[in-house]
Amino acid sequence: MQKGKKEKSQNTKMYEELVVEIKSVVKVTQGGRQRRFSATVVVGDRKGTVGIGIGKASEVPDAIKKAIQAANKNLIKITLIDGRTIAHEAIGKSGAARVLIKPAPAGAGLIAGGAVRAVLELAGVHDISSKSLGSRTKLNMATATINALTSIKTIDEVAKLRGKEESEILG
Repeated sequence: MQKGKKEKSQNTKMYEELVVEIKSVVKVTQGGRQRRFSATVVVGDRKGTVGIGIGKASEVPDAIKKAIQAANKNLIKITLIDGRTIAHEAIGKSGAARVLIKPAPAGAGLIAGGAVRAVLELAGVHDISSKSLGSRTKLNMATATINALTSIKTIDEVAKLRGKEESEILG
């Protein structure tokens, strides 16, 4: 009976995972070189929830497992307009990396590359245009994208912050 419960919990996985980067990290000590692996993973449900995490371990599968756990702790919720795009353009920064994301018309598709594409795909964004500015480090690009997504506010949120009606804000 417990075996059935275990299989059920594995089948109801809430988030999809996507490994963005795996790199070898070497620490030179007096005794020689210590090799470890660093993994960057993005998790999301394709419905507006996304997170990023990094994990380090002496084996690749362990590093990926740690990164998934870290990503599940750092989930953010974004509001999608019509279930396909974002409310307004935004710039996210992380280190020397900057990411510009803009809403796009229906049918435009996901115009993004690398780590930015992975984050936006798992967030559930279908129509968006993006441009990477500055550094192209995968971890910083993914973090900058998360920062840009968290800075987006809908008309409802802005109205609530200002204590006004939506019609007053729209003009």
